[in-house]
Amino acid sequence: MHTHANHGVDERTSKLLQVSLLVTLAYIALLVVAGIRSHSLALLSEAGHNLADLLALLLSLVAVYLHGRPPSATKTYGWHRAGVLAALVNAGSLVAVSFLIFYEALRRIENPQLVGAGTMIWVAAAGMLMNGAIALLLYRSGRDVNIRSAILHEIGDTVSTAAVLVGGWAILATGRYWIDPALSFGIGAVILWSGVGIVRETLNILLEGTPRGIKLQLVETAIRTVEGVNDVHDLHVWSIGSETRALSCHISIADIPPSASGRILQAVKQQLHEQFQIDHTTIQFEHVLCDGARGCVIPLSPAEHEHNH
Repeated sequence: MHTHANHGVDERTSKLLQVSLLVTLAYIALLVVAGIRSHSLALLSEAGHNLADLLALLLSLVAVYLHGRPPSATKTYGWHRAGVLAALVNAGSLVAVSFLIFYEALRRIENPQLVGAGTMIWVAAAGMLMNGAIALLLYRSGRDVNIRSAILHEIGDTVSTAAVLVGGWAILATGRYWIDPALSFGIGAVILWSGVGIVRETLNILLEGTPRGIKLQLVETAIRTVEGVNDVHDLHVWSIGSETRALSCHISIADIPPSASGRILQAVKQQLHEQFQIDHTTIQFEHVLCDGARGCVIPLSPAEHEHNH
């Protein structure tokens, strides 16, 4: 039942991403034509911003397809990190676009050009409606890092098109054409901020860092509260994918039969699920001191050591 439910969610997300791709492509064409005709760098910057959005949506669509593929003998975790890799590439493109916008805006400030403010206003208004609608639909479809990266693109575009709209009115009212490249600097800053945030999160996942919102000390404390747990060490928490957390640790317990240790294991798993949404666990029980000098393994007794030699 759980697999079918996820398949249904992925299918809906895939259709939404396909529609968003087509709408974004049409809007990019509109921005390019309008930007060239009105000599507006702000509109051309928006075209670059939306081009990054197009890449984000395309990568998200590919990631949704790969995420639905089952695990195999060579990829035992499946394709959970496909979306993370897509988000990293996507964020890298954002950073590159932002610096290109900064460069062009600086050139425009040094050599101002006449700008068609009226065209800026109506194109920006259309963009606000389009990007806002796509961001809302994506927000309702999922929360993983890949979808969030696409949402951030759309939110950034909504904010930047609102700035272009206000800037167009300001140019009409004052006749100051430097407002256009100044807006482009602001758009570039928004793009850069979005990209750097996603780069940091995706690298943390790929480097198997502690997931966002998880404090290792709190996880250890929660495990120690379970009756029968004497000690916790060699504790690791990481993300397999953007929404799948994993944990491994060694837990010291008394020398008890497997039936009794099974109850402790179940209690630990319940704590991890309820408090931290961690469901993929590898837990090793021990009843002797762990030898950290040899990779945290149970040391051999003198008799076993002599037998092996």
